[in-house]
Amino acid sequence: MEDHSLEKKYSKFIAIVSIIIPVAVAILFTVKLKDFGFDVEPLSFLPPIYAAINGITAIVLILAVIAIKKGNQKIHERLMTSAIALSVAFLVMYVAYHMTADSTKFGGEGIIKYVYFFILITHILLSIAIIPLVLITYVRALAKRFDRHRKIARITFPLWLYVAITGVVVYLMISPYYV
Repeated sequence: MEDHSLEKKYSKFIAIVSIIIPVAVAILFTVKLKDFGFDVEPLSFLPPIYAAINGITAIVLILAVIAIKKGNQKIHERLMTSAIALSVAFLVMYVAYHMTADSTKFGGEGIIKYVYFFILITHILLSIAIIPLVLITYVRALAKRFDRHRKIARITFPLWLYVAITGVVVYLMISPYYV
């Protein structure tokens, strides 16, 4: 049975979260714990872990689409919930790393520098845009509004997959320049 009120109930929450997360990440990205007197070592082990989480997220998203195309709604639901959990884990690690370490400058030159910045900028912009899309898509599924869920999922899936894959690509391109 469809639940129209569930979508309405969560619409403000989705709007608030979609604003708070990018703003909080932007602010926390500039906050360094050492500036507040905390003697913490940079969490330099995190970038390969959160890059791997992005890669796993991409695989989970693909498996979720395969599952639903085969009619396995329960597996699809579990995989999509896992993809959201992976994205949250990524976000926590990403912020933790950047609160303990200085930003790494990309050292490539020539055309590769432009390729890197194109991928990085599109990755960042779409990672912001994907937040409300994922939440709306998920709530529509929870509300059993599958017609509306499918309609937005056709947009959400490729964008989320792009964000997950480019997260790995950005890491691979910048990792030689980590101190």
